[in-house]
Amino acid sequence: MSPVTMSRTEREAFLADTHVGIVSIAHAGRGPLTVPVWYRYEPGGAVRFATGATSHKIRLLRAAGRAGFCVQNETAPYQYVSVEGAVTIGKPDPERDIREIAIRYLGREQGEAYLKMMAAELTPDANVVVILQPERWYSADYRKTG
Repeated sequence: MSPVTMSRTEREAFLADTHVGIVSIAHAGRGPLTVPVWYRYEPGGAVRFATGATSHKIRLLRAAGRAGFCVQNETAPYQYVSVEGAVTIGKPDPERDIREIAIRYLGREQGEAYLKMMAAELTPDANVVVILQPERWYSADYRKTG
């Protein structure tokens, strides 16, 4: 193990912080689809993010059954956590998977304005929740270099 690798507690806490996540999904005959998503994670659990039920991401996730997911600090000292694992796709909980995530990323006032503006697109019937269960973890915390 590298001296900059995060401990389990460190990597789970970092993943639970607010970062824009990057999901990467196999795409037959091409490079993987790699796109940003808002997400939620609680230590010991799964990564959850909502997306359109008919999106390109969902078609690829259904076909692949798994994905990679990465979050990072974009300023020095750099840190990142990357996971990969199987995904399940289900019906989102409007409060937990849509409203709470919008407020997490935008703050209460802007989050509520976003939800109001996007109400037609953010219905539980128009969206799904992707649940990625981390199986493999990769991490680095360059603060550990001194």
